Amino acid sequence: MGNIGEQLAEEILRRGNLPKHIAVIMDGNGRWAQKRGLPRTSGHRAGVKAVKRVVQAASRVKLEFLTLYTFSSENWKRPKGEVSAIMKLLYDTTKREMQDLVKNNVRLIATGKIEQLSPRRRHILEKAIRATRENTGLTLNLALNYSGRTEIIEAVRALSRLVKEDGLQASQIDEKLFSQYLYTKSMPDPDLLIRTSGEMRLSNFLLWQTSYTELYVTEVLWPDFTEENFYQAIWEYQGRERRFGRL
Repeated sequence: MGNIGEQLAEEILRRGNLPKHIAVIMDGNGRWAQKRGLPRTSGHRAGVKAVKRVVQAASRVKLEFLTLYTFSSENWKRPKGEVSAIMKLLYDTTKREMQDLVKNNVRLIATGKIEQLSPRRRHILEKAIRATRENTGLTLNLALNYSGRTEIIEAVRALSRLVKEDGLQASQIDEKLFSQYLYTKSMPDPDLLIRTSGEMRLSNFLLWQTSYTELYVTEVLWPDFTEENFYQAIWEYQGRERRFGRL
């Protein structure tokens, strides 16, 4: 990392008011490739390098949770060749980076419909999760085959079964209980959501959890996103006042 990034990291730690959980919509891989006359798969490969930069940057400022929107349930609608390339990239990257995650004290988890991945890809992901489960540093959460609406519907179904079969009273269902049936029940809600490529939408990502999350949108395409860009987002977050509906 360059001197500017190092200085930003040091100053961010000095300022305090650090977010505990940052979520990222990693957008722009395809446009990055198109601008260079390359296939979209080249953009996805370049995006993996940005992931590594951001994970290192997050660890440096002692972030507790980092959630990356890795693959949405809607992404299955993309051309088969692109989907296959993304899944192969996920497999190869997980296999290659597993030991570095262990060495750097990063705990890997995944949220979404992981059971719908192919056995081979699910196996390598589960292997990396097991290998890093005792790590105590950054928790890296891959939102994989993820849909915010599906997550909410599944929570509603689970609570409905409790009402029907276990005597739970509908009046007992509050925000705290509902959150315990979401994929992210072991994590705090994101303090900051970063979206690259300038798009101004949530894209079915963490719909419940981002109710009071601070938003940061940048025109930078994901493969070009640097440690400095990541720290600039945190810097802006540190200067905001979070009121949660209060005056």
